[in-house]
Amino acid sequence: MGLIGLFYPWGIILQGLAIVHFIRRRPDNYWLYVIMFLGPVGAAIYIVAEVLPDLGLLRDTFKVFPWRKRIRELEAAILDNPSAGNYEELADLYLDEKNFALARQCYDKAISSRTDSPDPFYRRAIAEIEMREFSAAIPDLERVIAKDRKYDFYRALGLLAHCYANTGQPEKAEALFQQTTQISTLSETYFNYASFLSAQGRNAEAREWAQRIMAKRPTMPGYLKRRERPWFRRASALLKRVPA
Repeated sequence: MGLIGLFYPWGIILQGLAIVHFIRRRPDNYWLYVIMFLGPVGAAIYIVAEVLPDLGLLRDTFKVFPWRKRIRELEAAILDNPSAGNYEELADLYLDEKNFALARQCYDKAISSRTDSPDPFYRRAIAEIEMREFSAAIPDLERVIAKDRKYDFYRALGLLAHCYANTGQPEKAEALFQQTTQISTLSETYFNYASFLSAQGRNAEAREWAQRIMAKRPTMPGYLKRRERPWFRRASALLKRVPA
């Protein structure tokens, strides 16, 4: 009967699931050979080694339906009670769902002259950056930094440097990137700095900062390595694009 016949059709389904996960998560390339050449057994090995540990990253997926239910509730509630609190909660949910335009609209309505918390300004800036409205994000981030320079483990500082870089303010961007990278090891900040350096024609420095992201990979625990995959992919693409 053979091993493939014994597993048919479940072996093919197993391989299909493994390939779909590989395409979406893009782990090390050798896993594709394991899946393809070892058949169902290779797919099973891959699922145990890569898919099952990833289940911890899928918690937010299972929150989608409760989120959407809460969004509908808030959308109805603000018709009768358009309070700042309702708008801010709705904005946070829109932001989590990557509906950046609606998130920004709700933050606009949640923020008043009496708002003293940096959080809605920070989260509105994130929505603005995702929409590539960097000029709009700058005053929000500057307000956050003025209140708490360490906000979100210095991510706000790095995002402000990124906004300066994308609004024709290279001197400000350079100064702030240098300050931030001395106190923060966020891959996002490293990548944005590398992109800025590349745009300035400083290829050797750009490659150095991209390589710093890649250098984290061998010593990272598995769960962190999975979370950092998007930045590893971006850094790898930058290294291929920027001449040595």
